[in-house]
Amino acid sequence: MPTAVEPRTETQHSLPAKNRAVAICGPPNVGKSSFFNRLTGLRQKVANYPGITVEKRIGSLRLEDGGQVDLIDLPGIVGMHPRSEDERICVEILRGRSATLPRPAAAILLLDSTNLQAHLRMVPGILGLGLPTLVVLNMADELEARGGSVDTEAVSAQIGVPVVLASAVTGTGMREVVRFLQGSLAPAHKVELPVINNIPGERKWAHSVAAQSSYHAPEPSLWGRRLDRIFLHPVGGPMIFLAVVIAVFQSIFTLAVPIMDAVESAIGVSAGWIGALLPDSMLKGLLLDGVWGGVGSVLVFLPQILILFLFIGVLEDSGYLARAAVIADRSMRAIGLEGRSFIPLLSSYACAIPAVMAARTIENQRDRLATLLVAPLTTCSARLPVYALLIAAFIPERPLLGPFLGTRAAVLLALYAAGFIAACGTAWLLKSMVLRSKPAPFVLQLPAYRWPTIRSLAFRLIDRSKIFLRRAGTVILVTTIVLWFLASVPYQDGEPPPIGESLAGSIGRTIEPLVEPLGLNWKIGIGLITSLAAREVIVGTLGTIYGMEADEGSPALQQALQAELSFGGAIALLMYFAFAMQCMSTVAIVRRETGGWKWPAIQFGYMLALAYSTGFAAYRVFG
Repeated sequence: MPTAVEPRTETQHSLPAKNRAVAICGPPNVGKSSFFNRLTGLRQKVANYPGITVEKRIGSLRLEDGGQVDLIDLPGIVGMHPRSEDERICVEILRGRSATLPRPAAAILLLDSTNLQAHLRMVPGILGLGLPTLVVLNMADELEARGGSVDTEAVSAQIGVPVVLASAVTGTGMREVVRFLQGSLAPAHKVELPVINNIPGERKWAHSVAAQSSYHAPEPSLWGRRLDRIFLHPVGGPMIFLAVVIAVFQSIFTLAVPIMDAVESAIGVSAGWIGALLPDSMLKGLLLDGVWGGVGSVLVFLPQILILFLFIGVLEDSGYLARAAVIADRSMRAIGLEGRSFIPLLSSYACAIPAVMAARTIENQRDRLATLLVAPLTTCSARLPVYALLIAAFIPERPLLGPFLGTRAAVLLALYAAGFIAACGTAWLLKSMVLRSKPAPFVLQLPAYRWPTIRSLAFRLIDRSKIFLRRAGTVILVTTIVLWFLASVPYQDGEPPPIGESLAGSIGRTIEPLVEPLGLNWKIGIGLITSLAAREVIVGTLGTIYGMEADEGSPALQQALQAELSFGGAIALLMYFAFAMQCMSTVAIVRRETGGWKWPAIQFGYMLALAYSTGFAAYRVFG
């Protein structure tokens, strides 16, 4: 039962001048990302906490007095007694026990106003930290639309800190949030908060606060219940999910084509301008063959990546992806995992690195290890440029299901499915032999259905574009410049040698026997080596190699590949990239997560063996 403790004394809400960092915390699915984006706009960056792999987003907010506050968007937590690794780290940061980050100066606790009784349970633990705190009841627009209401002054009087009813979507209440950050929001009266160390006590206290605050829960959404009966149907639900996936992949090849053509044309025109302005020299060769030929070949695929993330954003913000996790729970249990494993596997379609991080939410350590070991098998966005290049070059477009599905989209879908099936099969083997454990219950609070906002989707696409362009401007740029240099040595009589006689050619000839059984030549072999830095680097590598040996008016990269690579070799290369661990950043993250090199070495080895054997088989079948 709840018992009283000493009255709270932390009622001053001005921020210390030396520490202007404010933590935004709260349960999952309360709109923290939209709230963070509303306050910070484009003034934000994504990184990892020093020494750990939990992702953090930090954004700056300039105040009217000329000062600046750094807002830290913490991952969702359900209480101050962590059950998973990422929750433990977040709680340590909030308590000021992190060895790498200072304690925040204040906290904003974001709760869902449409589910207030359940979320109020977090209040005593957060306020017990002694930080100046603002409680924000988010989703005010939905609360009002569904006939709900709450007296925020009554809530504030009972918990002893300011309470604001807000909406990150419409901007309601944001002025009060800024006033809190400026230290000008009036503090509440001192109150005695309960000490609660059990779930029934938390529920009783939260129910009492809600009842004394005239909280009227919103009416359940009739449309939400109807949609759940459709999307969660044991037969119809998976069929709808499959139809959604097919639509996404078909759109990648249909909607992106005009934009890709425009980008490719712009790169070609700009290369022509530079070529006309510069005299023949090493600098001209570097800019045209190294930078434009390498980086430009990768930039062409940015529209396809953004279309993929646009659809993922729509599905996630609408609340549908949480339903997909429920649908997938049965399949996850069939291979020995739980429904929580579906979220990291789904995250891998963006990037394996955050997917490995997302596995921290899995409480069972053996399930967590199995999940992060198979997550890189699902197709990340870095593979998409490779897939798109080879599919466009070797797969003719023909309708399979009328306008709904063509051959190219079908092949792309098959590659994504192959990765997912391989992940599930490997997980089953791991859970059947070396990582056996008892099944854990899967509990997931489904968010309400919501219309995705243009603002939220725009921020998502801008963030993804920045990540892609940063990668193109660093890893890919450096790799293509180094490759251009190797392909230009020895530089004789003001001209680079034929690429086969260059240093890069010598390296390629040395490794050619290793890739020849897959139907690949030494040029592709060089690409496989450079792609260890990042999977999509192979496109820039091939763009540099084929660009250097081509004359003016030469065929495009797709046509160059068609001339030197057989159909069987192209399929073998697709299969290799579907399964190989071509990303050293992921290897480093897995090493950090597992505490040593044992599991990353096993992971790299089994994925390489799977990639090579399937590529070898594909070349024998289709070659």
